Amino acid sequence: MSRTRADYPLAETQADAVVGPRGKRLSDITLDAVLDGSITMEDLRITPEALRAQAEIARDAGRSTLAQNFERASELVNVPQDVIMQIYELLRPGRARTKQQLQDAAAMLRTQYGAMSIAAFVEEAAATYEQRGLFTFRF
Repeated sequence: MSRTRADYPLAETQADAVVGPRGKRLSDITLDAVLDGSITMEDLRITPEALRAQAEIARDAGRSTLAQNFERASELVNVPQDVIMQIYELLRPGRARTKQQLQDAAAMLRTQYGAMSIAAFVEEAAATYEQRGLFTFRF
């Protein structure tokens, strides 16, 4: 199903199409359900599908860069927080000491998590850092 900017915001225009990681729909998330324990924090997490839907809407609205960011974010949903933070730290200029460190991080994202566009983003950063001499530890 292709979405357009007319579908924004999904929570209002297609609430039943917004489904959490455990299959709960937005309409299932009520105070009573939270109080009886049938809704947990896991039900409130965003899904890759929701982020890809937002990307479709952004692209239809002419916001291609925002759409790319939503698509990359959809790949990160299932990447553990500590892995994201390690790669974030490597991407700070002067933190990675070699291009290989970033290439290894990209390979891990690609092979372990199927995060193809994020891996390409990290590889692009590695090439840029090499060109600009940003592999020298600064702090």
